[in-house]
Amino acid sequence: MRRFGWVGSVVLLGCLQWGASLRAQSATALVEPPAPLLPKSVHGVERIGDAVSGEDPAQADAGAADVLREDGLQRFSRAQYGRTQVEAFQFSDVTGAYSAFTFFLKEGARLLRQEPGPRQVATVGDRTVFLEQTVVMVVEKNADMAVANALATRLPKIGGPRSQPPLLPTFIPARGLVQGSVRYALGPASYAAMGGALAPQQLGWEKSAEAATAQYADKRGKETLTLLLYPTPQIAGDHARLIDTLTASGLKSRREGELMIVAAGTFSADDAQNMIENIHLRSEVTFDKPLPPKFEIEIRKTYSLLANIALLSGIGALAAIVLGLFLGGGRALIRKLQGKDAATEAEFLSLHLDNQNARPKFELPPS
Repeated sequence: MRRFGWVGSVVLLGCLQWGASLRAQSATALVEPPAPLLPKSVHGVERIGDAVSGEDPAQADAGAADVLREDGLQRFSRAQYGRTQVEAFQFSDVTGAYSAFTFFLKEGARLLRQEPGPRQVATVGDRTVFLEQTVVMVVEKNADMAVANALATRLPKIGGPRSQPPLLPTFIPARGLVQGSVRYALGPASYAAMGGALAPQQLGWEKSAEAATAQYADKRGKETLTLLLYPTPQIAGDHARLIDTLTASGLKSRREGELMIVAAGTFSADDAQNMIENIHLRSEVTFDKPLPPKFEIEIRKTYSLLANIALLSGIGALAAIVLGLFLGGGRALIRKLQGKDAATEAEFLSLHLDNQNARPKFELPPS
């Protein structure tokens, strides 16, 4: 009987586990699909047919699949509105979208608009490239720009940390910069595709490196500036020693904390050195809410001070009233219990201010 009891317990436990697994398999999770990347109609123009959409970078652009994969492509969509042909690529954050935007610029790009934050528009040959937060939109030639601009405003928007643009491109100096030459890479494929001046295998992409390159052309000559940003100064130091071995080839390099700066080109040694010496690492703190103006802060401080003074004065006055009532009322109650008058007590109230001496008399001296 005892053996049968053990066998029954094992069978019962197995049945319970089997039932739980069936319930878990039968449970379904409802997930709301994301909104279409490209709408059915925009600016009064209907989309021609269905949009070609997907998530595979090779299907989005076979020649740039590795670059799109490094940048974190989430989905893409391709459609036509009248004579306007549009391709839209959505990435996981603004950093990846900005990297893809600079990849699509190619050589000879011209910036049309660069607003504060991750919003830019540029022309590349007969194409127009839009950057709208996490989405890069490419409009082909002969496009209706009114339709393209309306589409750009309809693209998905995000907030929070993923909406912050990369910090590294902001270190690039403006003097002598060739317009539209800034490139930003998150991996070896995108860095090589953008024409990086250094060997990609030496840059430490496995350590979450970031790279920004820019071209300079003025009376000093032509120069390629490369900025590398690493998570820690130790990682930057390890790769800086590898990069310093290239200085014999005419490169100028300098490291500052997590930032590595390399210049190569036809600038003189002094001009190249001055360029990299004037680039400094800085930190930026971002807030989800905008800071109030300075005068509002001063008004709040003044209001807070006056409110605290009024509160303290009120507490002091209330304490004085309570203390007076307690002491005065208690004394009056005790006198009443003693059978005396509550308000008068001659011995207590008299200050004896009457003159105790006889009034002095003064006589005139005899004449």
